[in-house]
Amino acid sequence: MNSKILTTLEYSKIVDKLKEHAATSLGKSRAEALSPQTELEQVKALLRLTDEAYAADRLKGAAPFGGIFDISSALHRARIHATLNATELLEVASTSRGSRRVKRFIEQVNEEHAIPSLLQYAEQISEHRSLEEEIFSCIDDQGEVMDSASAELASLRRELRNGEARIREKLESMIRSSSVQKMLQEAIITLRNNRFVIPVKSEYRSSFGGIVHDQSGSGATLFIEPEAIVAMNNRLRELHVQEIKEIEKILQRLTALVSDCVEDMLYDQELIGHIDFTFAKARLAHGLKAILPMMNDRGYLKIKRGRHPLLDQKKVVPLDVELGNQYHSIIVTGPNTGGKTVSLKTVGLLSLMAMSGLFVPAEEGTQLCVFDAIYADIGDEQSIEQSLSTFSSHMTNIIRILEQMTSKSLVLLDELGAGTDPAEGSALAIAILEHIHAKECRVIATTHYSELKAYAFNRKGVINASMEFDIATLSPTYRLLVGIPGRSNAFAIAERLGLSPKIIEHAKGEVSDEDMKVESMIASLEQNRISAESDRELAQKLRLELEQQRMKYEHELQRFEEQKIKLLEKAQADAEAAVSKARKEAEEIIADLRKLAMDEAASIKEHKLIEAKRRLDEALPELAVKQKPSRSGKKQKISAGDEVKVYSLNSKGHVVELHGDEATVQLGIMKMKVKLDDLELLQSKSQQPAQPQKQAASVKRTKDDSVRMELDLRGESLEEAILEVDRFIDESYMAGMGQVYIIHGKGTGILRTGIQQYLRRHSLVKSYRDGEFGEGGNGVTVAQLK
Repeated sequence: MNSKILTTLEYSKIVDKLKEHAATSLGKSRAEALSPQTELEQVKALLRLTDEAYAADRLKGAAPFGGIFDISSALHRARIHATLNATELLEVASTSRGSRRVKRFIEQVNEEHAIPSLLQYAEQISEHRSLEEEIFSCIDDQGEVMDSASAELASLRRELRNGEARIREKLESMIRSSSVQKMLQEAIITLRNNRFVIPVKSEYRSSFGGIVHDQSGSGATLFIEPEAIVAMNNRLRELHVQEIKEIEKILQRLTALVSDCVEDMLYDQELIGHIDFTFAKARLAHGLKAILPMMNDRGYLKIKRGRHPLLDQKKVVPLDVELGNQYHSIIVTGPNTGGKTVSLKTVGLLSLMAMSGLFVPAEEGTQLCVFDAIYADIGDEQSIEQSLSTFSSHMTNIIRILEQMTSKSLVLLDELGAGTDPAEGSALAIAILEHIHAKECRVIATTHYSELKAYAFNRKGVINASMEFDIATLSPTYRLLVGIPGRSNAFAIAERLGLSPKIIEHAKGEVSDEDMKVESMIASLEQNRISAESDRELAQKLRLELEQQRMKYEHELQRFEEQKIKLLEKAQADAEAAVSKARKEAEEIIADLRKLAMDEAASIKEHKLIEAKRRLDEALPELAVKQKPSRSGKKQKISAGDEVKVYSLNSKGHVVELHGDEATVQLGIMKMKVKLDDLELLQSKSQQPAQPQKQAASVKRTKDDSVRMELDLRGESLEEAILEVDRFIDESYMAGMGQVYIIHGKGTGILRTGIQQYLRRHSLVKSYRDGEFGEGGNGVTVAQLK
């Protein structure tokens, strides 16, 4: 990409913003080298990386780049076996550890949200945990070699500390002596040339033996090493030299370990720099509230509410523009300071950003193109008095553009044809635009010339555009209006400023009819646009209101569902409590009955107790049944023998007898007492043919008892029992019974065996079993119905 266009569109300022978001010097170097790419697949790969980093930053926050340094220089020195100092080694270990943290961070993000491209970079980062541990065990956080680095170093430093302690103890005893104190300037111990000395008054030099190492600026104080500690200081000096040699050996050993990993760590530096650079692009996108643009190489771009990234994002007016589909050229007209130049720069800079793998400040749905080059002739001259040299400069630049552009280029021309005679300038501008259009190059040009409005109207693939101007406030709104040419607004502005209407009318008379028609047409188009925008805003407002109502309805529905679940849970809990209470009472009743039977030797049969317990065990609280009115809507007169329907059981039967507001109803083999309100007359007795009465079990229905089924066959022959069982199973199945009890007694076992063989073949029997303890044992067969 030509460096001139990067300067013209202020691309370097975007790079500076990007560098601010890089966490390491490696990332900053990569950001500084950023440049637009011209291959679609390469651009897509860069944007994909940015998108993955954007997602990782959103999910987990900033990546952990702390403790990472640019250690390239140290690694190159280690490669040639130059000894690294302690600080350099510490940076190597810290960078290795930091790189490993970044690798783990990306792997963890990938477990929650797939980021394959970033993961591919992270997986290539090498790990040198043993090297890190070795360096950290020898060098502390301040870059000092620790005593634990070697046994020899620990011994030397221990001897050094002991030697210093002995010297201090010796000197302390000296300065406490009254004879010595009068000769001291101060009773302190200090160092000169790494040797312990004391400050002695200069007049006592002859009386105080030892070596003078320094004197004060005034000469009144001499720093003397007493003879008594000279040998001790000499020993310390020797120990310091040995310490330095031992530290050098330790550093050489650690450097050798680093040199074995130089190639891997140099490659890691490249990887970390690229990852940091990618995350910097993601953080820049967050700062600009930018989005991932769709990319193509078809010369098509569609910017939706695009914002210039270098302007205040809260104040900048969004730009909407489309180019490369129905038209390839846009001619923007309008007054100065209306925002034409900013619009050109916005289109160019957003295209450069996208081609560099950066998100762009716009709305979702924005599409940008990968151009082979972007050319621009954008000047800052805003005066109508432009010199010939300015015109020559613009023309030189335009000529270079015309020579280099291709059908896959984007050309941005500001104030085309300005700086010369209007007639010649407009003709030249039309000729240049026609040449560019013939090359099928995408172009956006701004101009003051009204002749170009007519050119855009008459030329296929070329469209007019203008910068909106508010007549009421006499100020531009900085909105680009594609499809509407700009108006001069001169008469309206003059009238608003107070120019005589007579003069304005005279001026209008000087304008040709054709120009007036064009101005009227433009005014009509603008009025239609304003009306359409008003309708659109109203529709948008209505849509938002509907959306709010929909959200409110969904919220209410969700709340209703939650309340319903809570009520059902409460009802279930209440039912379980009621059942538990009923079961407890049943156990107490059974216990009392058995006790009574034992105490009074009453002849209560065991199977009766079993039946009572079974009914009580399976007792459930009965929900209130909403009574339905009779079909006729009138009070029914029900008599014995009438065919009726029991609402609560949804079953048909015959009335056996009446008892006040209750009736005994024959339902198959069952007889039940049912409220008259729970019955509907289906057919009176007089309308029915006479039928033989069937044998049935009589069951009393109350609120506290539920219907239970049993058949007592004791004393019956096997043939009679089979017939009764067959009818009993059919009737129980029709009544919706899930489980029935057949009492056959124990006896010889013939009745039990025959009944169970019959049940095994019956199509309505799911399974059967002998009664359990408390149900009658093998004197009862319990059958489960399908």
